Amino acid sequence: MKNLLEANFKMDYPGFNLDVELTLPAKGVTVVFGPSGSGKTTLLRCLSGLERAPSGTLKLAGQVWQDDGIFIPIHQRKVGLVFQESRLFPHLSIQQNLLYGYQRTQSVERNLHLDEVVEVLGLAALLKRTPDKLSGGEKQRVAIGRALLTSPKLLLMDEPLASLDMQRKAEIIPFIKRIEDEFKTPIIYVTHSVDEVLQLVDTMVILQAGKVANFGPVQEVFSDVRLRQVLGEEQLGAVLETSVAGHDEEFELTRLDFMGQTLNVPKQNIPVGQNLRVHIHSKDVSLSTAPPAGVTSVLNILQAKVAKIGTLGGYSVDIELDAGQPILATITRKSLANLNLKPGQPVYAHIKAIKMIH
Repeated sequence: MKNLLEANFKMDYPGFNLDVELTLPAKGVTVVFGPSGSGKTTLLRCLSGLERAPSGTLKLAGQVWQDDGIFIPIHQRKVGLVFQESRLFPHLSIQQNLLYGYQRTQSVERNLHLDEVVEVLGLAALLKRTPDKLSGGEKQRVAIGRALLTSPKLLLMDEPLASLDMQRKAEIIPFIKRIEDEFKTPIIYVTHSVDEVLQLVDTMVILQAGKVANFGPVQEVFSDVRLRQVLGEEQLGAVLETSVAGHDEEFELTRLDFMGQTLNVPKQNIPVGQNLRVHIHSKDVSLSTAPPAGVTSVLNILQAKVAKIGTLGGYSVDIELDAGQPILATITRKSLANLNLKPGQPVYAHIKAIKMIH
């Protein structure tokens, strides 16, 4: 099928087995997420052709890169690779580094050119420098540009921000998002950082012990009641796509439209109509079966329905809600019993805190 990446890999190592089957959209940013040892880098190596799974198939937009009788080597796959270290050539200028892959790509296959990649990644002021004169973030932008100038059909990024501090990460993430927006190059992005996931991801793949625990749109995957152990206590919750509906100057609030309902957040310097992704921690959501009887200090109350009830154990339980997009609430088992919640039941979600994801 067109515009799909279809992958099926099985590999056996001492103490580890990779057994992955995925069908992903060949567009946007797909983030492969999971703890160390879950198989993220091994999957990326299989996608690139650096590693050949004895049992495997791979198709990108209908083109077969691997099956029982075919294995297209990495240099013929039209993939761009970006690693944790920039791996720039120290003896070449930045412009020469950028042109390294470009000059080795046949002219008829060149979809991207130096001037447009330099503009999108903000590299114009760096072209005459050498790598030793660049910051870590600048080096990674050059590495991304060099990979793009091979005109890849797929850009693979293996924890490209892991060695950078928070300030440098914040500088580069907007450039990564702009790549897909400007060039329509699909990106597979490996990370174990949830903050990177939330800012970048369109489609999310969760790996656990070499297998796919879940995959799909981030809004659905992130709120899966089954993924508490993988995502971790501090990140479990909902990722919501909203748009700025207006600003309350008197109380310094920004009103967000969410599926026809309203959320209020601290004032954001964002124009009306612009999209804003927010993260709501499951512990910051409480539930009631009736609307508030009087005035409450909680500004954000959404109408929803109970979709799923998580596994009972310990003192708390995760409740997946349907409010047009999934929302997750973590409540005590005693509260669950008191509310007598059942799938399909209407509820009100009281949201105590919202994190903006820029």
